[in-house]
Amino acid sequence: MSLAWMNALITGASGGIGAAVADALLRHGATTVLTGRNLHTLQELATSIDPSHARTCSIAADLTSATDRARLCELSMSWRGGVNTLINIAGVADFGMFSSALANDIDGAFEVNALAPMHLCRALLPHLLSRPRAHIVNVGSVFGTIAYPGHAVYSATKFAMRGFSEALRRELSDTKVRVHYLAPRATRTTFNSRALEAYNERFGITMDPPVRVATSLLEMLERDRAETVIGWPEKLFVRLNALLPRLVDRALAKQVPTIRTCAASQDRSPARVHPL
Repeated sequence: MSLAWMNALITGASGGIGAAVADALLRHGATTVLTGRNLHTLQELATSIDPSHARTCSIAADLTSATDRARLCELSMSWRGGVNTLINIAGVADFGMFSSALANDIDGAFEVNALAPMHLCRALLPHLLSRPRAHIVNVGSVFGTIAYPGHAVYSATKFAMRGFSEALRRELSDTKVRVHYLAPRATRTTFNSRALEAYNERFGITMDPPVRVATSLLEMLERDRAETVIGWPEKLFVRLNALLPRLVDRALAKQVPTIRTCAASQDRSPARVHPL
């Protein structure tokens, strides 16, 4: 698969899924604009995957800042003729029961997980429409289809992104801009708290390495799939949830006491932005 035509802006690129996606794209010939909050971390990543820095550009930005987003988009539209692909990966989450959620964390989760990607899409769309070919990839979560206890706010933000991606894909169906939604399952990154990892281990939930998600993203682009859910039995659960939601209700109700116990074992702290 050659991606020599691709010049991609990747948010949340400083680690985890974002770094794995950047590495995978570069290996297939793409050029990349990497963005995250820490410029030093971005530059270290760029050096490790592109020692010459010929095919990477690092831009530090806070995606919740309108000023930073505008600067990021302006630079992205000018570097090497301008990006033709936007990959929204940056995200924030806070495992715990909703009754303990902090107001600022709720606002922050929507700002990073839903509003920032939407604002970036809006700002870059005129430019993307002018390209011979273009893609928008929104990285969500399986929890954007199955609302999961202990992840009420996170699920809500990812449901928003899945709905947005579907609507935007249909709006742009008569253009050259392709819109994709990728739904990873649990992934082993610094995104996870110890309490969440303990829960995943307790129920035998598979945690994929970031490279698995990057591979799935490339396959989705190659096969021009509109939406991809990663993993089995997650794909089955998504279908069951759509057809028999009450059955899923009963299954998950059995897990709530354990989820509550795991969530209570961690200190509540302000949500953090991570490269998923």
